[in-house]
Amino acid sequence: MSASSSNLPPLTENGVFSVSSSIMIDAPIEKVWQIMLDFPSYKEWNPFVRGQTIVDRGGNALSDQTPKAGQYLLIAPVHLPPTMGEPGWFQKQSAFEMITTVDHENHRVAWINIALPSFLLSAHRWQALSVVDGKTKYETIEVFGGIFGYLVKFFMYDKLVLGFNAQAEGLKKQAEKD
Repeated sequence: MSASSSNLPPLTENGVFSVSSSIMIDAPIEKVWQIMLDFPSYKEWNPFVRGQTIVDRGGNALSDQTPKAGQYLLIAPVHLPPTMGEPGWFQKQSAFEMITTVDHENHRVAWINIALPSFLLSAHRWQALSVVDGKTKYETIEVFGGIFGYLVKFFMYDKLVLGFNAQAEGLKKQAEKD
């Protein structure tokens, strides 16, 4: 695979806007994949998404935190702008999602926001890994739609860009540790 090609699937929706990031990581793809899917460890390295927990419909954490399609995912707190420290009250966000894809063969994972009806706010996030010149390429995109998508774009676009880039940098740093 070349550095300019993508392992992200073709997007099924255009939405109001999207946020994306990519980075080259000098670590084996399986190591990066393991870190990406180890949601409980996010608090150790991810300045954007400080916690991801697989939960039941009521938001209660499940004992098995192995991601699978069809499971609910509570993403909280989300730090906007990203920080490893404690953010102010208005800097913490959260999201309630459903995992739609965990593709171990192609190293892709995806989820959709289910907190609101999609005509109000839709958000579809993909993360993918591929091997390029012996390194691992991480790439991610989230497409936002619905009526509130315009508000999210107006009020949060710049912070989301910072967050996506911070997550990519954090993943790189964590995977390249000895």
